[in-house]
Amino acid sequence: MIYKYLITCLIIFSGIFSSYPESGIKLIENNSSKYDIVISAQPTEVEKHSAEELQKYLNEMTGVKLKIISDSEPETQYEILIGRNNRLQKLNLDINFDSLAFDGYSIRTVGNKLVIAGGSKKGTLYGVYTFLDKYLGCKMYTPDAIYIPKKTDLTLPEINLTEIPKIFYRELHLPSARSSQLFCDWHKLNHYSEREKYYGTFVHTFFKYLSPGQYFKTHPEYFSEINGIRVPQQLCLSNPDVYKIVLDSLKHRMKEKPEATVWDVSQNDNFGYCTCNLCSRTDSIYGSPSGSIIKFVNKIAEQFPGKTITTLAYQYSRKAPVGIKPDSNVMVVLCTIECDRSKPIAEQKNDLFNRDITDWSKITNKLKIWDYVVQFSSYMDPFPNFYVLQPNIKMFVKHGVKYLFEQGSGDSKSDMHELKAYLLAKLMWNPDANVENIISEFLNGYYGKAGKYISEYFHLMHNALEKSGKGLIIYGYPSNAKDSYLTPDLLDQYTTYFNEAEQSVADDTVYLNRVKTARLPLEYAKLELSKLNISSKYRIFNIVNNKVVVNERMKKLLDDFVKEADKSGIKTLHERGYSPDQYYSDMQKFFKDGMIIHKAYHKDVKILSTVSPNYSADGPQTLVDGIIGEPNYYFNWLGFEGNEFEAVVDLKKETDINSIRTDFLQEIKSWIWLPKSVAYSVSDDGKNFTKVGEVKDTISEKKEGIFTEPFACKVRNVKARYVKVQTKSLIHCPRWHIGYNDGQGKAWLFVDEIVVE
Repeated sequence: MIYKYLITCLIIFSGIFSSYPESGIKLIENNSSKYDIVISAQPTEVEKHSAEELQKYLNEMTGVKLKIISDSEPETQYEILIGRNNRLQKLNLDINFDSLAFDGYSIRTVGNKLVIAGGSKKGTLYGVYTFLDKYLGCKMYTPDAIYIPKKTDLTLPEINLTEIPKIFYRELHLPSARSSQLFCDWHKLNHYSEREKYYGTFVHTFFKYLSPGQYFKTHPEYFSEINGIRVPQQLCLSNPDVYKIVLDSLKHRMKEKPEATVWDVSQNDNFGYCTCNLCSRTDSIYGSPSGSIIKFVNKIAEQFPGKTITTLAYQYSRKAPVGIKPDSNVMVVLCTIECDRSKPIAEQKNDLFNRDITDWSKITNKLKIWDYVVQFSSYMDPFPNFYVLQPNIKMFVKHGVKYLFEQGSGDSKSDMHELKAYLLAKLMWNPDANVENIISEFLNGYYGKAGKYISEYFHLMHNALEKSGKGLIIYGYPSNAKDSYLTPDLLDQYTTYFNEAEQSVADDTVYLNRVKTARLPLEYAKLELSKLNISSKYRIFNIVNNKVVVNERMKKLLDDFVKEADKSGIKTLHERGYSPDQYYSDMQKFFKDGMIIHKAYHKDVKILSTVSPNYSADGPQTLVDGIIGEPNYYFNWLGFEGNEFEAVVDLKKETDINSIRTDFLQEIKSWIWLPKSVAYSVSDDGKNFTKVGEVKDTISEKKEGIFTEPFACKVRNVKARYVKVQTKSLIHCPRWHIGYNDGQGKAWLFVDEIVVE
C-alpha cells in the first residue's frame, strides 16, 4: 500500500518539476543538505511556525532535518529565508510587504537562496505550504489524506511567484475545513475559530438583543406588525424604544467581549418583516425592506465607530435600497439562497440576484457574500453543482466582493464533500485556477486507480444535468432529478462506474473505503427514487396476485446503505439532523405502509381544477398510483395554488364502496394548508352526483411543522361507478400569516392519494 502511494506521489512530483527550469538550488543531495532555515532573531509566531513546518515536511520527504537558525548568526550562501529578516535587504528584492497585506506572499529563488516571505498575518505560512504543494508535490486532499513524496534529492526550479488574494476573507463551511486548522492553513482559508475570536455575534441576531420571551407580552409594539397584527417574527425598526434596547444590549455585550471587532445586527430567519405605517413608509421611500434595516443599522453603527456592524441582505431584504447607503463601518452580507445551481448565476437572465449584487456593490465597498453549495434538505443526494462554483466566485469578485462565506454541510458529510472542499479552497484563493486540473488532481490522488471511474461518473452526471436543461435547487430531493441526471438509465451507468471503481482498488482498503463513501449518495438516490416505482428495476414495491410485496433487492440496498453510512461516519442526512438509523426506521415504515392496493388503484382520474405545473408529479395518475405521499411536498404530491381541488375517479364499473379517503399536506411556512373540509359524492353516470359524506378539518391552521393528514369518510350501502372529491380551502393566506398581502397572498393545497375501499 505504501508503495502505491509512493509511486503516485513520484509521478506527481516528477510532473511538477518537468515544467520548470532548474534554478541550480540543490536543497537535498544524497540525503544530505548544506542548507539552513533562517528566521529573524525576534520572529513572529507565524514565522517560527512556518520554519518548523518547512523543516518537518522536508524531513518527512527526504529524511534530512535542516537546522533553524536566527539571522543574528553568520550568513552562508546556502540558506532558506523565512519571513522578514535582515538577509532580505542584501538581496535587493522588490518585495513590497505593504502590498502583500495580511495573507499575500512571495516565493523566490535568488542565487543559491530560497526566499519565502509574506504579509503580516499568515502570508509567510501560506507561502511555505504553497511551496510544499506547488513545487515539491506534497498534497493535502483532506485532513486525513496527506501525500508526501519520498526523495533522496531535491533540486528546485527557478521560482518567482507572488500571490495576493482577491478575496480577503475566505471561510468554508465543509467538514475538511471545519475539522482542521491545518487544512485551512494549507489551503489558505480562514478557520471558523478565527472568526469566533473577533465576532461578538453572528447572523440572525435581532432576538438576541430584544427577545420576545422578555418583551412580547408587555410590549407587542416592539415586534413586527403584519396585516395589522403584532407578531414575534422580526423587530419594529421604526420604534425608538427598540433602538434603545438593542443599543444598550450591544454595549453590554461589548463590555463582556471587548476584543471582538465585528458585531452582527441582522434580521431573523423568516419573512415576517414589519409593515406598520412608519416601517412601510421608510421602505417605500428607499424602495425595499432593506431601507428600514440600513437606516436602523447605520444609527447603531454611528455609536461604535471602532467596530464593524454586519447585517443581512437576505430573502425579503436582498434588494438594495435607493437613496441611503450603509455607513463606512457597516458590512452587508448578501445571500444567494434562492439561486439556481444548474448554471452560473450571471447566465441566469431572470435571476434578480444579478440586479441585487450590482446595486449593492454601487453603494458599499464592504460587501460579503454568503453562498450555498450543498443540498441542505438531502446531504446524501448527488448534487452536481461543481461547474458553477468558479463562475459564481468570479462574478462575486467582479463586483468587488472581498469577503466570502461558502456554506456547505458544516460538520456533516455530504455528496463528494472532500472534492468540493478541495476545489472551493483553491478557487477562493485564486478564482482563475484551472478547475479541470484541480478536479483531476484530486480524483486521481484521493481515489488512486479508481479515480478514472469516479471521474467518468462525475462528468457524466454534470453533463446530464446540463443537457436536460433542468434546474438544481439547494432544497431539493432525488425525486427532483428523476427526469434530468437521475434517470433509470443513468443510475445504471453510474452503478457500472462504481462497480469498476471498487474492483480497481479491491486490494487496497483505504482507497476502497473512500470509493464506498463516494458511492453512498448514489445508493441513497436509488432508494428514494424507488419509492416512486420509477421503473421495473428501481421500485420498492411489486404487485403479486393483487398484493403489495416489498422488493427484496431494495431491502438489501437499505441494509447496505445504512451499514456503510454508519461505517463512513455519516451522522445526518439533512441540515435538520436525521441519522441513517432514523432513515432506516422510516424506510421500514414505508415498506409497510407506503403503498396500498385499493378499488381506485390505477383507475382513470379527471382533475377538474388547475394543477400547478411546478408540482404536477406524474399528473392525474398520481392520485391513484397506490403510493402514499410523505411529509415532503416534492414527493408524489399535486399542488394547487389559490385554487380548490376537484376530481372524479372512474372505477370502471359499479363498485361496493365502504370508505373514501384523500391525503393532504400542511406546512404553513411554505404557505401550504389542509383543506377546511372535503366532500365526497358518487354517481352511476358521471354526470349526476349524490353527496355521501363530508370530512371537516380538525387540525389548527396555525400548526407548524410539515405533516400529512388523511380525510377519511366511511359510507354505508353505497354502490357507484364514479367518485368525486371536492375541497373547501383557504384560497388565500389567513390574515395572521406573513403571506396575507392584503388578502391577495395565495394559499397552497397539496393532494395525494384518493383511496377507495
